[in-house]
Amino acid sequence: MPKRAKQAVGQRLLEAFRAAGAEEVAPDILLPAGSLLDLYGEDIRARAYVTADPIRGEMMLRPDFTVPVVEAHMTNGAEPARYCYLGEVFRKQDMGDQRPATLRDNEYLQAGFELFSRDPAADAEVFALFHRLLAPHRLRAEIGDMGLVLDAVRGLPLPEARREALLHHVWRPGRFRRMLARFSTPSVPRHFPEADAPWAGMRSEAEMIRRIARLNADAAVAPLPAIWTERLERLFRLRGPAPEVQAQLAELAEDMPAIAGAVARIGAQMAAIAGHGIDPEAVIFDASHGRTTLEYYDGFTFSFHVGNFHASREGWPPIASGGRYDALTRVLGKGREIPAVGGIIRPGLLAELEGAA
Repeated sequence: MPKRAKQAVGQRLLEAFRAAGAEEVAPDILLPAGSLLDLYGEDIRARAYVTADPIRGEMMLRPDFTVPVVEAHMTNGAEPARYCYLGEVFRKQDMGDQRPATLRDNEYLQAGFELFSRDPAADAEVFALFHRLLAPHRLRAEIGDMGLVLDAVRGLPLPEARREALLHHVWRPGRFRRMLARFSTPSVPRHFPEADAPWAGMRSEAEMIRRIARLNADAAVAPLPAIWTERLERLFRLRGPAPEVQAQLAELAEDMPAIAGAVARIGAQMAAIAGHGIDPEAVIFDASHGRTTLEYYDGFTFSFHVGNFHASREGWPPIASGGRYDALTRVLGKGREIPAVGGIIRPGLLAELEGAA
């Protein structure tokens, strides 16, 4: 697909975002790596291009726009505020255990919209804007709420240290499952060596004694009862038309009281979305939605995918995605925070769909 076709679609989206009241911004392409590493840890290196500058230090090609937009807003912006942008982002292919069937571009256009507002209807406003722009392409709309998942984990009857460890790995489902399995299994106490046995290794005897004491204290913690693992897995599997899943969530909240607030919030979100003329039955709610994205989403999430009308595009990444990231503004705001929600669209994929129509 020619770049000019992708740019034309991007400019069309940008104009629509401006018409929705957004101010256009243009963050730098080369960003300080420190902020991104602080937010995501070393895992971000597997997805981003990193380089070293002799003066500015470690730098990263822009993996997305949200972080620099939030940094700029928290430094200079008033509220409420709406921003839009169009430009390239750079991501390495996620190879996993094998080569993917279809390689996607490592450099591609993103058009995006970010809304900083304390209005509780902001989630529905952003979703409805994206839904309207993408409606001609007959995509499948999916939503979720990371707050639901986070509240479920916070409600587990575990010591705080174990809950925090699980929360840290919520966005890494494989690691999360392994850790949950370990916390659900009785631990085996560690023992000190015999009095005449030598200590080996780089750590000192005092360090090893403290480490063994911590491990033994952890081993003394009772395992998580199986019923809680079953409830959590039941939550993660919930997926279907939004009204059906809402009813199932209400039932599950009777066994998991910690999610009751999130379930009520989701009901209000769906009512607000319906108020924009969107049929909730046509929206898929996935309770695990957002668990494999960059981990700054902590509330409502959404994405738009090719569906039955585009069977030849099976395996494509989402055409659009986004969500709420209040926690990110707290981290980057240095004491100041504001609720925020936004999303991106891939103009290149839209151009391919339009070119094949």
